Amino acid sequence: MYYSQLLSCIQTPHAVLLQPKTSWSCSNSSIAGTRAGKCTIRQTYDICYVLRHEHEHIQKNPNASLIRLGIGDTTQPIPEIITQAMAEHVHGLSTIQGYRGYGAEQGNMALRKAIAGKIYQGMGIKADEIFVSDGAQCDISRLQMLLGPNVTVAVQDPSFPAYVDSSVIVGQAGELEEETGNYGNIIYMNCGPHNNFFPDLSTTPRTDIIFFCSPNNPTGHAASWQQLKQLVEFAKANGSIIVYDSAYAAYITDESPKSIFEIPGAKEVAIEISSFSKFAGFTGVRLGWTVVPEELLYSNGFPVIKDFNRIVCTCFNGASSIAQAGGLACLSPDGYQALCNVIDYYMGNAKILVDAFSSLGLNVYGGKNAPYIWVQFPGLSSWDVFNQILEKTNIVTVPGRGFGPGGEEYIRVSAFGQRERILQASRRLKKFL
Repeated sequence: MYYSQLLSCIQTPHAVLLQPKTSWSCSNSSIAGTRAGKCTIRQTYDICYVLRHEHEHIQKNPNASLIRLGIGDTTQPIPEIITQAMAEHVHGLSTIQGYRGYGAEQGNMALRKAIAGKIYQGMGIKADEIFVSDGAQCDISRLQMLLGPNVTVAVQDPSFPAYVDSSVIVGQAGELEEETGNYGNIIYMNCGPHNNFFPDLSTTPRTDIIFFCSPNNPTGHAASWQQLKQLVEFAKANGSIIVYDSAYAAYITDESPKSIFEIPGAKEVAIEISSFSKFAGFTGVRLGWTVVPEELLYSNGFPVIKDFNRIVCTCFNGASSIAQAGGLACLSPDGYQALCNVIDYYMGNAKILVDAFSSLGLNVYGGKNAPYIWVQFPGLSSWDVFNQILEKTNIVTVPGRGFGPGGEEYIRVSAFGQRERILQASRRLKKFL
């Protein structure tokens, strides 16, 4: 525990929703049926599962030159101005003057101020409302710990699987429906070309929590200002909390909002999670943040930020000081410009891949505001398409079904990669598909 924060952390968590559902009951049967362990987390975008297919393909084709456009891992080196800052911090730890031990669980205040000033400029977000972490995916689980099992949940369909899988783990999801692969207590908000990748909120049931990612992983769609205004108004009318994932906001190239807090009133209904992973190539360094506005209150008027602060102080000793030194360098003028250059490189890759699939007469989405291309193969199983592309072209993608039922017929293709490999992938696709 960072002792200067101790008093602010000693509070009793208030498990009260914005609008409690007194009739709701939840069973942990969605996690395990017996002591031996009957897991019912369905097979989604499981990295190990994709890697297993990849390994089996290599075993059958040992001379194949594989191009990996599946798992969304960055490939370009972190700019030296950023790694130099981390190296200097590491060296300082070997000196009396530079050594530091535990830091604040909520993060280095200088970094929190930098995030507030650079990422949320003009939005009224305070440094004290920002919690620095070891990544957005970890923060999803911490938020789920805060929310507990007795809440109802809605997710975009398709969407990043961690929202559903974490809901299963904490006991929110209900029973797995074998025929559909869906969970009975989760509302799947279909988002596809037919509705401009935004759910029909007029037919969406009320839930306590709404997970929403923009730009969306896997579709690459960035919600417009008007769409997010509808979402905020929907949450206000229903007493819901939006958990907004903006991990890919730095890739937005048009006028789409980069934060939910660009929308008036969002601070009363939303929590935002974000990350340096894809923005700065920190997938291995691990650094992210969560914004919990002071205006976000439970139905009894108690601030949500106080409970989240308790969760953070109990379950987390703070992000690495080395990673945070890198985060500060990322947000410096020179560091930020260097990262923008890397993002432009990836988006150049995305354009090459979009052009390749489009030339084949396929329906292609994404690649404009996110480093993902979402390609439709009407009438076909996404796993069959994944396997066919792997066998014919030696290119690894991700089956869309892994992101939810709305991902069937689609594959997700990552633009993270070296330019020559992207060009080679383009040539293979045009030749063999």
